Amino acid sequence: MSEELNRERQELADLAQRFGLPQTVSGEAFAPSQEGAPLNIDTDAGGDPDGAIALVIAAAEPSLALVSTVDELGGRRARFVRHLLDLLGREDVPVVAGADLGDNRMDCIAGLVPDSVAPQRTDVANAVADVLTKADGLVRWAGMGPATNLAALLTQNADLAERLVVTQMGGALNHRDPERAEHNFRLDPAAANTLLTKGKLPKLVLSDTTFTPAIEITKDSDVWQKLSAPEAPAWAKLVTSHMAQWFDRFHAGTIQHDVLALTAALQLPFVALRRERVVLDDIGRMTTAPDGNLVRLSIKADYPAFRAWLGRRLVARRLSRLPRARTVPATPRPGWSVRSAELSDQITSL
Repeated sequence: MSEELNRERQELADLAQRFGLPQTVSGEAFAPSQEGAPLNIDTDAGGDPDGAIALVIAAAEPSLALVSTVDELGGRRARFVRHLLDLLGREDVPVVAGADLGDNRMDCIAGLVPDSVAPQRTDVANAVADVLTKADGLVRWAGMGPATNLAALLTQNADLAERLVVTQMGGALNHRDPERAEHNFRLDPAAANTLLTKGKLPKLVLSDTTFTPAIEITKDSDVWQKLSAPEAPAWAKLVTSHMAQWFDRFHAGTIQHDVLALTAALQLPFVALRRERVVLDDIGRMTTAPDGNLVRLSIKADYPAFRAWLGRRLVARRLSRLPRARTVPATPRPGWSVRSAELSDQITSL
């Protein structure tokens, strides 16, 4: 895909030169596709169930190499993730318990993890180093919680920014409550700022894009009905039990913020990005600024296509008895594609 984009980019530049038009093709050449590069998930799974659903989707990726947890509950998030991955047939994927921020409110996994699931390792830096050592090139980092673990890694070793292709669910330019920052950035504003200042062109999937009922799962949803059916596999029963605790304690639905962010990390064609310079204030609220940190941030998403894709992936996973589910191709609506989304990030019109 990157080769095609670079070829079309060069063709535009050549046409402009041929006809004496102003050169409007800006920016550097597109980086190679990260398809197949090791995938690290950094998650707060165990609170809002979108984190667990994102793990179900990620578990079908052969490239999934590591899952770390953040905003820990004394190691219980990591044990929940270990149990879920085992039920999904991904015993091969290491799980490491990361930063505990002391916030125990978002706990929707009470009684769901057997005592037989042991505490997980806590050495995030060593676990990430293992993945980097085995990889020849880039490693994908998909952040689905506060950026605490990533900030610690980038602070300890600034060179990691050259190896990690970061996608982060978080941040907002137009938060629904102007007095507050988006949840993930609000929980650790300093870490979010480190991500922006030390990361290399991270993708930010903003809550401006994700916070919508268009991608919400409720008990009336087809997805819930299929996952909670009596014949559903053990992993689905675990996820729906987790969802039920969320529905009872917090909200009647779970918006799929983390799954939408995961699709951006996987370079699927649902989220459109543009380059922007941004800064954060002391509490994690984001604004644009000419001298800010260069990022790629979400500007829109194709919600109907995303929701249809997610439903197909979950149903395929439910029906599969294999460690890794078959690949269900993404089918964006007409006019949407990775090509159009990425071109909009790099190329202005002639």
